Amino acid sequence: MKLIWIAAVLLLLQPSQPMKPPETNVSGQFAVEFKGRNVASANRADMTLPGMSMVDMQKYQSFREQVYKKVYQPPQNAKIDASGKIVKEQPGYELDRHAFMQHFYTYFYGNGPFAVEAPRKVIYPRVDSELLANIRVKAIGHYATYYNSANKNRSNNIAIASKALDSHVVFPGETFSFNRTVGRRTLDKGYRKAPVIVKGELSEGIGGGICQVSSTLYNAIDRAGLKIVQRYSHSKSVPYVLPGRDATVSWDGPDFAFYNQYNQPILIRAFAGSGTMYVSIYSSDVIDYKPREIPSMSDKLPEEVSVETDAGL
Repeated sequence: MKLIWIAAVLLLLQPSQPMKPPETNVSGQFAVEFKGRNVASANRADMTLPGMSMVDMQKYQSFREQVYKKVYQPPQNAKIDASGKIVKEQPGYELDRHAFMQHFYTYFYGNGPFAVEAPRKVIYPRVDSELLANIRVKAIGHYATYYNSANKNRSNNIAIASKALDSHVVFPGETFSFNRTVGRRTLDKGYRKAPVIVKGELSEGIGGGICQVSSTLYNAIDRAGLKIVQRYSHSKSVPYVLPGRDATVSWDGPDFAFYNQYNQPILIRAFAGSGTMYVSIYSSDVIDYKPREIPSMSDKLPEEVSVETDAGL
């Protein structure tokens, strides 16, 4: 008994050894599949902190975002087609980050390769068919301007920007931005250079004619009594709207913005064709709004000039 006690004391007096972290097997890859094909892969060695058996979180997050971009599918809001029918909304999908992390840790602290179908979760659109049906009931504002339909490039640009605006919904307490909604005006989106423009109009080069769209929208919004929070006029009067009734925009410059202070969402309907740019603002029949008196524009076609020959633009 005395010998056992002495052995126990000697054991306690020995210096303690630090615990070693569990060794991670670095063989095999973590393969992420989506719709039957491999979209990304990683291995333990590259995702491990040097000298430790822990995940390098910076590398993991970079890898995760790479997967996110591959599997992301944006939701599609309900919209109104050219015939006036409501096109049903479509859900979107994004990477389920929590489920993805669980799969990755199972692989990282396991052995061998690991393949997983990218876990996704549903993203529901903000505007569904029911909402759209409820807010297309009451017209609260409208405005029309006119342009030369023979100017094909400018007409094309007006039509594309109008389509980007059409069926857009602005919720109560939300601020609308023309540039953010319409987006950058590029050749990839179908915009064209418009070397012939309306005299006095700011030209973006590619996308000439966009200011007529923003100006028509401004007058419709102002007529509906919504709160204008950002608007800039051209340095010269433009003939497609009355003096002081324009709203110049440029992707790297001025924007047109308004705030929906009403108790209901508002719906923007925009159409361009046959030389007419038309914007209508709708909402539900229970909206409490205060319209303004805005003078209408005549249907006289605005004067056009060539950018190359007129140095005064």
